[in-house]
Amino acid sequence: MTAALSHAQLGFGSQERAPYAVDPAHSRGRLIPEGASPTRTPYQRDRDRIIHSTAFRRLKHKTQVFVYHEGDHFRTRLTHSIEVSQIARAIARALRLDEDLAEALALAHDLGHTPFGHEGEDVMAVCMKDHGGFDHNAQSLRIVTSLERHYAEFDGLNLAWETLEGLVKHNGPLTDRNGVRLGKHAGEELPLAIRDYPAHEGLMLWSWPSAEAQAAAIADDIAYDAHDLDDGLRAGLFRLEDLTGLPLVGEILAEVDARYPGLETPRRIHEVKRRVITRMVEDVIGEAQDRLMKLGPLSADDIRNAGHAVVCFSSAMAEAEAGVKTFLFERMYRHEDVLAVRKKVAGVVRDLFSHLVAFPQTMPSEWAMGLPEAGEEVLYRRVCDYIAGMTDRYAIDEHRRLFDDTPELR
Repeated sequence: MTAALSHAQLGFGSQERAPYAVDPAHSRGRLIPEGASPTRTPYQRDRDRIIHSTAFRRLKHKTQVFVYHEGDHFRTRLTHSIEVSQIARAIARALRLDEDLAEALALAHDLGHTPFGHEGEDVMAVCMKDHGGFDHNAQSLRIVTSLERHYAEFDGLNLAWETLEGLVKHNGPLTDRNGVRLGKHAGEELPLAIRDYPAHEGLMLWSWPSAEAQAAAIADDIAYDAHDLDDGLRAGLFRLEDLTGLPLVGEILAEVDARYPGLETPRRIHEVKRRVITRMVEDVIGEAQDRLMKLGPLSADDIRNAGHAVVCFSSAMAEAEAGVKTFLFERMYRHEDVLAVRKKVAGVVRDLFSHLVAFPQTMPSEWAMGLPEAGEEVLYRRVCDYIAGMTDRYAIDEHRRLFDDTPELR
């Protein structure tokens, strides 16, 4: 047998990590102990498990704003996740973080999304309001700790502590040190998907996540902004000329037009999009470097205990980015054509939920097993998990199987 090679022999860590980066050699481990891999760090293994999961493959047919009927060139959850991972790695590399952890978190951050984008999540949250709630970040945790069932020795993917921490705290701390809920969870219980994880308290819900997790989170914002502008322009929901007064984007458009007069529209769009990404990434790196210099962190825990985000936009870029989001909300997410489709898909999800709660035996046998004898809470959660895992296409097909009035999503 060939002797196992050490991480050093394999070239891991060829770029010197910063002292505040997460160190894969000192991971806090997995809920179910496993032996170390001779060829991969814990976060490389996590990334690979995520890529090979069923939930990750389903992202190919889950949309963000447009449903799959709208064309092959608009983003899906899968292409978005890949784009986020590229941006997260770029930020992590510049800050000398663990790129593999940042990549794993970027690839996993949307695993818990329902079909039909945020409309599906909003409907699911209403349906589950009195039954433990629904939140896509929490559902991502449920998927990687329970719902993926392929391994012989455990349910889920048995990811490392640092990966689970980054998934749960994607948008920052969930509670303060006394357990009082913060942000969107203020005044409410934490989602059941989090409370059900046996080691959730050990994820330090009161602290900020690692710098790697923060890099993945800000990469998500950057990708959303740039690529929703791109998709909105391609769909004809607004024109490049509508962007002239928009902070950052308008300035970049003027630069592109001055340098490339007469450039055809598809190339103009691409030049604007890629420059928006570059400008935002460079801003994040510069702001993070300034904050790191002031903080002087000597460990990943110093980042967690900083009391604020370290990897983020400068105040000027944050203001410009908020302007982009406002524009997209008004001109894209609330566009009459998009709203018309959203209304239809909301009805699809509501119909499926109501029917499957009333007739759980119409689900596939592995989902219907033991229902409804298991009780109402188990029934509702089972139906929720089943629908949340659907792709757009499967949800439409299931609706068509169960109902006679499935809408055309055009």
